[in-house]
Amino acid sequence: MITNLSSRRSFLKGTALATGGLLLSLQMPAAMRARAALAQDASPTFVPNAFVKIDQSGVTLILPHMEVGQGIYTSSAMMMAEELELDLDQVKLEAAPPDISKYMDPILYDQATGGSTSTRTDWMRLRQAGAAARIMMVAAAAKEWQVTPSGCRVERGMIRHDASGRAITYADIAPMAANQPVPAEVPLKDPSQFRLIGTKAKRLDTPAKVDGSLVYGIDVMRPGMKFATLAIAPVNGGSVASMDEAAARSLKGVIDIVRAKDFAVAVIGDHMWAAKKGLDALNIEWSQGPNAHVTTASIVARMDEVSAGDGAVARQEKDAQASIASAATKLSAVYHSPFLSHSPLEPLNCTLHIREDGADVWVGTQVPVRAQKAVAAVTGLPQEKVAIHNHLMGGAFGRRLEEDSVELAAELMKDIRYPVKLVWTREQDMTHDYYRPYYYDRVTAGLDKDGRLVGRTHKVTGSSIFARYAPAAFTGGVDIDAVDGAAETPYDEEAVFADYVRHEPEGVNTSWWRGVGPTHNVFVVESFIDEMAHATNQDPVSFRRNMLTRNPRALAVLDLAAEKSGWGEKLPAGRGRGVSLQSAFGSYLAHVLDIEIGSDNVIRLLRSVIAIDCGITVNPDTVKAQMEGGVLFGLSSAMFNRVTFTNGAVDQTNFDTYRVLRINEAPKVEVYQIHNGEAPGGVGEAGTSAAAGALANAIFSATGKRFRSLPLAEVLV
Repeated sequence: MITNLSSRRSFLKGTALATGGLLLSLQMPAAMRARAALAQDASPTFVPNAFVKIDQSGVTLILPHMEVGQGIYTSSAMMMAEELELDLDQVKLEAAPPDISKYMDPILYDQATGGSTSTRTDWMRLRQAGAAARIMMVAAAAKEWQVTPSGCRVERGMIRHDASGRAITYADIAPMAANQPVPAEVPLKDPSQFRLIGTKAKRLDTPAKVDGSLVYGIDVMRPGMKFATLAIAPVNGGSVASMDEAAARSLKGVIDIVRAKDFAVAVIGDHMWAAKKGLDALNIEWSQGPNAHVTTASIVARMDEVSAGDGAVARQEKDAQASIASAATKLSAVYHSPFLSHSPLEPLNCTLHIREDGADVWVGTQVPVRAQKAVAAVTGLPQEKVAIHNHLMGGAFGRRLEEDSVELAAELMKDIRYPVKLVWTREQDMTHDYYRPYYYDRVTAGLDKDGRLVGRTHKVTGSSIFARYAPAAFTGGVDIDAVDGAAETPYDEEAVFADYVRHEPEGVNTSWWRGVGPTHNVFVVESFIDEMAHATNQDPVSFRRNMLTRNPRALAVLDLAAEKSGWGEKLPAGRGRGVSLQSAFGSYLAHVLDIEIGSDNVIRLLRSVIAIDCGITVNPDTVKAQMEGGVLFGLSSAMFNRVTFTNGAVDQTNFDTYRVLRINEAPKVEVYQIHNGEAPGGVGEAGTSAAAGALANAIFSATGKRFRSLPLAEVLV
């Protein structure tokens, strides 16, 4: 069962009224003991709650990361339930309220879901939360029975003392457990004892998705709610020049028209159709503003210019330039990776009810605290008076890491006192995205007479998301995400120089996109590695193997993918096979892609073979699903996708002009997992990053032509 918490305030209020419950906050031991003492004085309820809540209604797991379709609710539940000695059918799930003091992602330094960090950051803390709760309940039962805790065992939420035949449920012992001291040391299970972790568990959110009971943000319905849709200036920096309010207000069902700082207009109606027709009737004329001259060509020309200068040094090993200058074989190239839209299946939406004394916000967001702060800033309300009701999301791919849509909704509706659901049309969603940056990469390499790499340089030019989003992480002029996968690679390298040139394109907002840095850097590096292999007449897989003498995990996935794909066998005319290798998000992945190109020059994707080592695997089915979905998402973008600009406005407006892979175009995807005892790595973005390089290399294999600009489907036409 999946429910949504509303806010920290209402959550604490609700738990304070609960009779007989254990609430556990996984914090530093001293703080935990102090708060436990306060809770003992006040009530049998142990307050505050972080991850585990146990009362007469059962066991509820409060999950710090949001479900965006990646399966994290199930994996997180598996980790906590493992240490609680529960089965998954015994737990209920709640989304964590905005509270960065408890739910901060320690990699992202924010209460955020992104960057393939969820399992990596929760691997220890969620297990510790479950183990601590179990220890406290066993200790309470042992005290009640006057036996030693070591003589008790737990099975499916039932504490048993076999010697005396006594047993008690978690729910019944929870009031007494609230009076137990929080353990300073929390021993965890040895992996050999795992019952859930590593098994193919069925996803907990599937039944509600199948029967339609799961409520996404776009499904929210509130009493007395009205509906709205909006139009935003097509050029960033533009504003309303004129509009026909009378025509819109004359339509049946239109209730009101609101504006935000003159760059956005929304029509409120009794239903969505009335709002949409009212918006059309406004017949808005826009003043284009200062960015009307911007085109894709002007952006790229400027990037070419600035990339010729020196960048901030991201990595320097020996003198790479000198090594290349004296090398027997020298290579250089420029690669282009375009702007990309997120375009999740569920377009942006937000339901608000703003009152004089507070506000409720129903939304699917990856950043609940940022969303809460944004609404508070717009309305002037105290932050704690803004309740965020977070919902599962119908895709996000990083788009909902930005709070702009929630902030804009609050700006539009700040003077409206009834609930309003604001839904963006697909056209508004796609043309006012925060796009994956355009990257312009200059790369060089030198190889000796034996075909061994002796030096490599890589200059990345592009927008810095960190400089805007988290300035503290932008140090020394280097955006660590922009160079992720470029400065450091899986390979043996003695002489390397990697630098970064920050360039913010005029009139374009940029942000995280499923993988961001690695999605473009793996494409560049792995394509260029292939260029090195072919320039020295070496097999691409053998060439990579020879550079993996110090990276056994990378070598293992490369060997597995090569074996399973049949690498080395002769291919028929028109067929191509490409390989890509990466170390990103804490995981190792190799991808071999088979394609066919006929006389019509159409690329047909035949077979995708993925080998992944993500350390300890919580749910192998989740890993498989993420590899399948991720690589298809990445291939779709590498084949077809780019966002372009004409006269400052985005050219692509819907899926007819922003093409996605069709079912009949998808390759067969095979996923092979290497299981070991290493710490868990991320998988949500790994498959996406592995797509473009393998595709570019497969095209070269089939045609002998090297293409360095994405997307690739149109290059052969």
